[in-house]
Amino acid sequence: MIITLKRINMFSKDYRNIGRLYRTAFPADERAPMWLLAMKSGKENVDFWGIYADGKWSGLAYVISEGSASYLFYLALSENMRGRGIGSKALQSILIHYEGQRIFLALEQLDDSANNFEERQKRRKFYMRNSLRPLPLTIREATVTYDVMGTGLVKPEEYESMMKKYLGAASRLVSMNITE
Repeated sequence: MIITLKRINMFSKDYRNIGRLYRTAFPADERAPMWLLAMKSGKENVDFWGIYADGKWSGLAYVISEGSASYLFYLALSENMRGRGIGSKALQSILIHYEGQRIFLALEQLDDSANNFEERQKRRKFYMRNSLRPLPLTIREATVTYDVMGTGLVKPEEYESMMKKYLGAASRLVSMNITE
């Protein structure tokens, strides 16, 4: 299976599919407005990817970079493409594309009282199988606090500088904290 990453914008053939996937894959309180993602994807440090498996649209990835750090802001596969190893291959393609970068991402905290606790565990195991490790950090974005996983440690000031460039004044709604 060949995984390809193709840049996406509002005029891309699969933009509507990506919008639908985005709305169904992420809870409302974890989603930035789609128009914002599309608008910001025109910046040189932002990549909005369509993920294609053997030429067939399969998912999306959204990455914000600054210096040697890249934030995998969103990664999702279409429901009918899950369970085939495409997610692992897509993540490996992303890691190769951003080789030399410290890739990090935010994921839901393990909370055994959460109604999707098993899904959270599966997601964490998926990232660990694919070379990411828990980092001693949390990220707060608006009202949600996340754990952080990545390929290398990111400093809170790096994240905050990245978000200030990406969000402008709205960056006051996000922060990264050291947990250990």
